Amino acid sequence: MTYPNNPYPPQQPGYGYPPQQPPAQPGYGYPPQDAQPGYGYPQQPVSQPGYQQQQPVSQPGYAQQPGYAQQPGYDYNQQQPYGGYSPYGAPVAPLGEYASWAARAGAYLLDGLMFFLPVVILEILAMTVGTDSVDCSSYSSSYSTSRSYSAGCTGGGLNAFGGILLFLVFVLAVGAGIFLIYREGSTGQTPGKKIVGIRLVRESTGQPVGFGLAFGRKLLHVVDSFACYIGWFMPLWDAKRQTLADKIVNTVVVKVQ
Repeated sequence: MTYPNNPYPPQQPGYGYPPQQPPAQPGYGYPPQDAQPGYGYPQQPVSQPGYQQQQPVSQPGYAQQPGYAQQPGYDYNQQQPYGGYSPYGAPVAPLGEYASWAARAGAYLLDGLMFFLPVVILEILAMTVGTDSVDCSSYSSSYSTSRSYSAGCTGGGLNAFGGILLFLVFVLAVGAGIFLIYREGSTGQTPGKKIVGIRLVRESTGQPVGFGLAFGRKLLHVVDSFACYIGWFMPLWDAKRQTLADKIVNTVVVKVQ
């Protein structure tokens, strides 16, 4: 049988021109019709009835990498608390308003009334009730009865009761000082600071300074006493409300949020 309009003879299986195209194999540029999950073709999520699918939220300014979806409910831009760290490891600066000079002075006054006023009272008692009375004797000259001479005075020193009181003064003063330094170093707040609502923290991290740095800061308050105690009044005009001791050890006093 002839085909006048067809320039090619009838095509036989396996023979003839043009050759037949082989069926497309998966993985050679043709998307397979029945692609299995996990072979490089993105699946379309199937929504289950009664469940709302969560969509990943892209962060502003950051391109989301393929294959890494953001965890739902976590915000990388959220504020971190004192001493927190950003996702890139940088310490978060202390937040909040710096404490005023009046608040800091009030905290010192409250701590002094609570812990050192009893010490002062005991010391006054030791110097008054705890001392013996002074006994001064005198004699008159045999040559002149109008003139008398002192033979000396005895007494006036501490008795046993006064010694006990002075020992209590020493123990209470040292114990109160260590307790206040411990509280200030571990929590940032002495009882006085807690009452007025302020807190001592590191300037770089916002964390409590620790006992060692708190103790060194107390010793460095001697520097604040130089030049007519000007260092104690620096929080009145300093931008960060710091004393000289605060600037040396890099600490700030902030209001409690």
